[in-house]
Amino acid sequence: MNKANKAIDTKLVKSVNKNIRSSVRKLKPILKSIVGKKVNIAMRDLSFSEKRISKDIKKTISSAIANAENNYQYDIDKLVVKEAYCGKQIIMKRFRARAKGRAASIMKPYSNLTIILTEKIKQTESHGSKS
Repeated sequence: MNKANKAIDTKLVKSVNKNIRSSVRKLKPILKSIVGKKVNIAMRDLSFSEKRISKDIKKTISSAIANAENNYQYDIDKLVVKEAYCGKQIIMKRFRARAKGRAASIMKPYSNLTIILTEKIKQTESHGSKS
């Protein structure tokens, strides 16, 4: 069973983008929409997305594609987004002056973004007996 896991691990390509200036709450819906898609379709969807943060996600995917091509010699046409997840990082805290000497806090969250690609291999279908 260990040999099977090692064979699966060799097909994974990872790209991490730290310090993205956005909250996890805004990143997650975009990431959920690209998981399981082919890389070129995911890039197309992100380029037509109206969210500001989609440019950073697109940059991370293109970095993962470059890793796959240069480090592992994978075919770009067969790459699929296997996982895409994000995590919290620091929160910059700022204050804004309000009326009567008060202050209102402004939270500026940062996130980490990880995208894992895998090479999709065509599986031959075996036509067995239908019982």
